[in-house]
Parts: sequence; structure tokens; C-alpha cells
Amino acid sequence: MTKANKVLALIPARLNSERLPNKVVLLIEKIPIIIHVYRRALRARKINDIIICCDDRKIFNLAKKYGAKVMLTSKKHRNGTERICEAYKKIKKKYDLVVDIQGDEPLINPQHIDKVVNFHLKNPRADVIVPNLKIRNIVNKNIVKIVSNLNNDVLYMSRSEIPVGQKKKQKFLKKHLSIVSFRPGALLNYGKYDRTLIEKIENIELLRALELGMKIKTFTLSGESFSVDTLNDYKRAKIFIKKDKIFKIYK
Repeated sequence: MTKANKVLALIPARLNSERLPNKVVLLIEKIPIIIHVYRRALRARKINDIIICCDDRKIFNLAKKYGAKVMLTSKKHRNGTERICEAYKKIKKKYDLVVDIQGDEPLINPQHIDKVVNFHLKNPRADVIVPNLKIRNIVNKNIVKIVSNLNNDVLYMSRSEIPVGQKKKQKFLKKHLSIVSFRPGALLNYGKYDRTLIEKIENIELLRALELGMKIKTFTLSGESFSVDTLNDYKRAKIFIKKDKIFKIYK
């Protein structure tokens, strides 16, 4: 009899976000964004434990108020991967996978989380799995795009419109999704290093993993997904949530 895989979901959250301050505690239908993420992640069938990893008592106390598992982490982290790395080091249990679920995506699909886990379990040699969505080629520096090869290995990520056609513009690009699965060893290895050169230039945290030689794979999901990075994103999320079937279950 084979042992069941143990999967931990960690939700990094910081209070002083640059483009939209305090965004994870902003309310949508009277519920904070971070709690939307937590409650939706609870509906993923492949996750065994979920913990919010935050940098401020305001988020910590809010999470406790809503009955969410939460851990206080350093304010010094430059990105969510560093934050969940600190949290994982403090956790005594052993897990087969650690899934990073960004705390600013209040419409995240639990089925997407399960599909990321399943894909990683089928590709155990990969250090990191980052899914993508097919999107129209539009200029948006808030969206990270992925270029991959025929084996679904990630070659590069950028906020620019890549790949760039010299004669003909690409109609569709691959958008980096906010669900990232790590082998625990890879996550811990990531946390040992300071920011790398290309990571700094592009301001994309997973480029550190690529520069360190980690094997990152991607695959395409269907549906709609977006992070709340700006005030317009927040307004959009408040509109979309009203018709969302998952929200009707947990509200």
C-alpha cells in the first residue's frame, strides 16, 4: 500500500503592498481578500493543511478572527517565496509538496490548485510547477509571461510581451498564475540565496529559481484568474464575485 501524498498550502501576505496598500485586508462583500483566498483554498481536495504567512499583526489578528490558521513572519522578506520558506522552516511536519497560493487572488479556483498538485505528482523530478493561462497579447507590466519549450520546461519569464515576433505579433501569450508548487527541498534551497541579477532586473521572484538551475515546469489551465494588484483590479473583483459560484458556497 503506497502512502498518501501530504501537501501543504502556504498563503503569503504582506500589509504594505506597493501598488495597492493594505490590499489583502480590503473587503469584498464584507470579507477580507485574504480570507476569500483561504476559504477557497480550503475547497481544494488535494491540500492537507493551509496556513496564512503574514508580516503584520493586523493580518494575523484578522486571520484569527475568521478562524484561519496563521503564522507571523519577518517584515524583511522581498517576496512571497522567501516568506513561505521561513514559515516552512518553522513547521515540524514533513510534506511531499508545498504550494504557494498568493494572498491577493480572491477569485482563485480550487480546481486549479488540485490540477497543479496533480501535475507535480506526475512530474516528481520538477523542482517547481507554475501553471499558465492563455491570454491575448496586451501591454500589461503587472502580468508575468512565460516562455516554455515542447517539454513544458520554463525557459524564461518576463513582464514584457514575450516571445516577441519580428514580422508578426503573437496573438496569445502564457500568463504566470499565482499557484506555485515546490518540492520542499527546492523551496529551502531557494531561501538560502539572495536576490539574483535577472530576478532584480525583471522583479520576478521565480527567476531566482531559474538562475539557480532549478527545473521549472508549466502547463496550461483554462478559465479566468487575476490578482488584485491595482485599484481597477479591486473594482473588477468586486463585480466578478457577485456572480461567482464558489463564493455562494462559502460566504
